[in-house]
Amino acid sequence: MAEISEKKRVWGWWWFDWASQPYHTLLVTFVFGPFFASVAAAWFLATGLDEKAADAEAQALWSLALTVSGLIIGLGAPLMGAMADSTGRRRPWILGFSVLYVAGASALWFTDPDGSNMWAMLTAFGIGFIGAEFALIFINSQLPGLVADENVGKVSGSGFAFGYIGGLVALAIMLVLFMEQPGGRTLVGLEPGLGLLDAGAREGTRIVGPFTALWFAVFMVPYALWVRDTGPAGHWSFGAAMRLLLRSVKGLSHKRSLSSYLVSSMFYRDALNGLYGFGGVYATLVLDWSIVTVGVFGIVSGLAAALFSWAGGKLDARLGPKPVIVGAILGLTGVIVVILFMSREAIFGLPLAEGSTIPDVIFFACGIVIGGMGGTLQAASRTLMVRHADLAAPTESFGLYGLSGRATSFMAPALIGLVTTWTGSARIGVSPLIGLFLLGLILLIWVKPDGEKA
Repeated sequence: MAEISEKKRVWGWWWFDWASQPYHTLLVTFVFGPFFASVAAAWFLATGLDEKAADAEAQALWSLALTVSGLIIGLGAPLMGAMADSTGRRRPWILGFSVLYVAGASALWFTDPDGSNMWAMLTAFGIGFIGAEFALIFINSQLPGLVADENVGKVSGSGFAFGYIGGLVALAIMLVLFMEQPGGRTLVGLEPGLGLLDAGAREGTRIVGPFTALWFAVFMVPYALWVRDTGPAGHWSFGAAMRLLLRSVKGLSHKRSLSSYLVSSMFYRDALNGLYGFGGVYATLVLDWSIVTVGVFGIVSGLAAALFSWAGGKLDARLGPKPVIVGAILGLTGVIVVILFMSREAIFGLPLAEGSTIPDVIFFACGIVIGGMGGTLQAASRTLMVRHADLAAPTESFGLYGLSGRATSFMAPALIGLVTTWTGSARIGVSPLIGLFLLGLILLIWVKPDGEKA
């Protein structure tokens, strides 16, 4: 078999980002999440709750799904990373978790608009989400051996940019061909699915699950063809994996920069995931946006994410990832402050005229910052982790990175759910994200820009 060129390997690796991004873009943030929130809120309204209380209950339920999924991902990530490193194999794990991705996403078609099977659909969503996140750990672990160290930042940033473009294209297709507006037609006036789907049963929106699954299956083909495992094949050994994991955790005590970075990223990535998970839900519950409007918002955010991820990769290559991370955290913290003090009635305490569109304009601007700074933050974080990774056991290192990003991934949704329930306000419920971002920022003080080698 002819050797696969580095260019093809890089493109194959990038195609995973393109293939997998719609789970986050379409299901977590801009389509299924807001759709589920509207279904759940309507169900709670039917039980006799007032609108504000029903919105709070819906947001709390969505937070529960993200909390439980995050706990499972956080507990499993480092162990599976060690299992992969003990055998030198990553592709079988990626295949297995891809099956979960496709199965979980496909099942969302069965979401009943009356909310009668909310729990079953949350379970399906969680299964797919777990598959997507676990697969990403193994994909990330392939980066250190993919290109030379000096090109890692550029490749990482370009990969995220390519992935965001994929999510953007998928979202645009959903808006044009499938998602029904209140009048029963899509954004451009077509019947959902070119007349093959029932708008009254919300099939144009529910198709987002199978569409996401099919998108992933098709666009994973380049990855499957061009990216190979490079480590020697070994035998599966749970004991060896546990020993490797324990050694890795114990080794953190001698690596101050890596330890600080893992804890820092634990907080700020948790806050970012919380912002992604609740941005569309916030727009639906607080600003009363339709699902289609949230989708348009997603396109704006996705364009910014792609552009800023690419530009951030360039900046990363010039300045290093740490300054890029600091700037992104500050930008995202500012967005949450704006969200916290904005409603349909007032902005920072200043009353608005009834029907004012100012909150819509401001939140669209916030979407640009969320998408742009969020994409930049993720790409630069991956680069900084590569600088700290053990080249002899990259999946183990990225398993710990996955753990830091997911070990407390229940915390942001849990805190949002707690504060939402306590205050009875979906808007105030996002306030804990400010503290998480600031904690991550403070801990970066002890992180060396070039890793433990410096």
